[in-house]
Amino acid sequence: MDDLTAVVAIDRLSFPTPARPGLYEHEVSENTLAHYQVLCQDNQIIGYAGYWLIGDEVHISTIAVHPEWRGCGLGELLLLNLLLLAYAHPANIVTLEVRHANSGAQQLYHKYQFEVVGRRRRYYRDTGEDALIMTAPPLDARYHQFLEQKKGLLWRRLSGED
Repeated sequence: MDDLTAVVAIDRLSFPTPARPGLYEHEVSENTLAHYQVLCQDNQIIGYAGYWLIGDEVHISTIAVHPEWRGCGLGELLLLNLLLLAYAHPANIVTLEVRHANSGAQQLYHKYQFEVVGRRRRYYRDTGEDALIMTAPPLDARYHQFLEQKKGLLWRRLSGED
């Protein structure tokens, strides 16, 4: 709950239509399906991500990084951590929606082997834009090994070893 002010501020800077007031408070305090994380640098929240666990499905609901920190691999770090956290649940699948025009996010998801499996017409009310439904490979041992390899590469990049 202490992180909500910073999360809402990043949300407003990141999306064409920010989340409605009280959404994140409800998610954190009352939605038992919701799981959120924040990313901090020098005690400042610079990103956040969340998902819902619905049955055996992890549905990624949001990933955002403060504009001053974009392009550093932190969105990838948040996504990777969400995918690794999915293994702690009895989940078999990970899905998300992404704006049709958000090619940067789509590239990241493809990097993690997500594939487009459908489209939600006029999903985004603010623009009427379609959403692409993307799904990761099954959460099996082979995909976990792939994620561990990605984690090593990302860690080297973030720590300046590459």
